[in-house]
Amino acid sequence: MTTKELEKFALEIRLATVECIKSRGFGHIGGSLSVCDALAVLYGDIMNVDPKNPQKPDRDKFVSSKGHAGPAVYATLALKGYFPKEQLLTLNQPGTNFPSHCDMNKTPGVDMTTGSLGQGTSEAVGLALGDKLQGRDCTTYLMVGDGEANEGQVWEAAMFTAAKKLTNLVWLIDWNKKQLDGFVSDILEPFDFEEKFKAFGFDACTIDGNDVAQLKEALSKKATDKPIAIILDTVKGKGVTEVEEAAGNHSMNVAPEVFDRWIDEIKGKLAALEA
Repeated sequence: MTTKELEKFALEIRLATVECIKSRGFGHIGGSLSVCDALAVLYGDIMNVDPKNPQKPDRDKFVSSKGHAGPAVYATLALKGYFPKEQLLTLNQPGTNFPSHCDMNKTPGVDMTTGSLGQGTSEAVGLALGDKLQGRDCTTYLMVGDGEANEGQVWEAAMFTAAKKLTNLVWLIDWNKKQLDGFVSDILEPFDFEEKFKAFGFDACTIDGNDVAQLKEALSKKATDKPIAIILDTVKGKGVTEVEEAAGNHSMNVAPEVFDRWIDEIKGKLAALEA
């Protein structure tokens, strides 16, 4: 995809994400919106996947260890054709295939069940190690929240990734600066993610995680003898001004007319892009 096509795809993912959360009336909107650009590049340009055969063994895989970004993952999968888009409007309803956190047993295209923060990192390690032992030519992409990095399990998985040279596992850190209770730096200062991953044995870099061109360039890099970690410098709630500016934007419960304002803002950006 061209840069413009990826930007459009990211806006479409944002639109479907907000519509999805609106159907429930509340949800994890901030951390969902911050990863839409990465999802657009991964599923629009980088990953080898087939919506008609979601379980093909040699597919590339995506694990959102920050499972609360499920609405954005679901929106992406719907737009790729894994299931009809209107099914997104059943988010977290009784009998739904779209729970608030990702579930591989319910949603076509979801490669791993996540939600208990930190555990998705070990699960992604397992997927990548299994593929490596089976000799499969595929890559697992792992999305980790910056607040999630409070968990010691994250760093155990990182150490294992580098020690076993799992170059078929790419770590993406959504550094949107905020977590459930406030700013990451106020709750448990992570210091420099890039330097930490380098110290753990990764080839690490920091990019604008809401810039599809930078994402495409970084994700196109091939690992050599070290696994890759990409620190995504993002904005929590990216793409919807009111969400970006809200203090408590991890999960939001707002009136339908507020969701409609957000939807109109994204539709306006889509129209401007296409003009």
